[in-house]
Amino acid sequence: MSSGITGPGFAPPSKSAVRRIVFSSSIGNALEWYDFLVYGFFAPVIAKLFFPVHDQWISLLLAVGSFGVSFLTRPFGAIVLGLYADRRGRRASLTVSILLMVLATLMIAVMPTYSSIGLAAPILVLLARLVQGFAVGGEFGSATAFMVEHSPNRRGYFASWQFASQGLAAISASAIGALLNAWLSHDQIAAWGWRLPFALGLLVGPVGYYIRRHLDETPEFLLQKKQLAPARAPVFDSQLANLLVAVGIVAQSTVMVYVLQLYMPTYAVKELGLSTAKSFGVVVLNGGLQFLLSPLMGALSDRIGRIRIMLTTSILMAVTIYPMFHWLRDHPTIGWLMALMALSGIFKASYSGPMPALMSEIFPTRARSTGLSLAYSLGVTVFGGFAPFIVTWFIGVTGDKLAPSYYVLAAAVISSISLAVVGLAMRRRAPASALAV
Repeated sequence: MSSGITGPGFAPPSKSAVRRIVFSSSIGNALEWYDFLVYGFFAPVIAKLFFPVHDQWISLLLAVGSFGVSFLTRPFGAIVLGLYADRRGRRASLTVSILLMVLATLMIAVMPTYSSIGLAAPILVLLARLVQGFAVGGEFGSATAFMVEHSPNRRGYFASWQFASQGLAAISASAIGALLNAWLSHDQIAAWGWRLPFALGLLVGPVGYYIRRHLDETPEFLLQKKQLAPARAPVFDSQLANLLVAVGIVAQSTVMVYVLQLYMPTYAVKELGLSTAKSFGVVVLNGGLQFLLSPLMGALSDRIGRIRIMLTTSILMAVTIYPMFHWLRDHPTIGWLMALMALSGIFKASYSGPMPALMSEIFPTRARSTGLSLAYSLGVTVFGGFAPFIVTWFIGVTGDKLAPSYYVLAAAVISSISLAVVGLAMRRRAPASALAV
């Protein structure tokens, strides 16, 4: 496991450069998660408009299933755009990914419904989701590599903005969802209101594209580019072990998003009988904590170590998640839902804030973007993409409303084991001065 090039020899970026680096690298991630959360939040409406069947449960399964289908193309996007970033530059890959994301979002925003064009409607929605999945497959790795390679001594702080931007996306998506459900009638939302969040998401695309087109390439990549490029993608030979443990590390982070953020409004309404607007509102709290605390936890990891923070958080999540859901099932109120979402927001920030920097230190510069993109895409595909589908199916079959807690618990155990493996490997193979471990 390698940390790449360390601080000496790299001048720290100016404050204005820091703002450009953080914004340009985070905007694509924020747009990605905003669109994903909006699609998940409005899944019941989308199910009726694009996947109409007589059984509402099956219709909802088809809608959340189409949400998960986009994750099948993530690994392909990770390989293609990751290799492109490792050979042509982080900036070039980031520019391509945001263009594809905007295209996919536009397709969904203007898509005619099943009643207008029949079977072509769900097929085109699936196509848009596949394009978006391909685009975001390379986004995480390229954006994370871009941030950490600009400031090797502050990797935790810089890379934490990846997940701070997810928190901002959760705030925006859930706030818009709450406002639309409070202001518009059900018929208005079904007729045209559900399109508004996607249209609003399109506004940030051109800004992100313009800024990315005018960025400088990272110092580490430019230095690495002078060396002879390997004939094969290095992530598929010497980096295979690193890839596997990185996928395990992603498990808890992605499950906390897809189960404890995206799925919770649907769970609160369908299983707990709570109001739609209030259920969206509590996600704002969760996203707000993630937005505020992720940079703090990332910066703290630069001081005391990433493994220490993340492993502690993972263990705490494993111990507390079942009792929290058990209590919420027996006391289905907005107050207790808010308490669960607040605690999960703190856990999410504590775990995910340091995570991108730790993953970037697992892979060397020559394979960093490909390794990060592929590990993240595989982790999200395996553990996150079909999480709402699996949980919805399990509750429908068994009637057990504690199903979300089982899924989160399993992910926490997997991530704890992966973190322990990485910690031991880094102690044995890497100089302590080169890693924040």
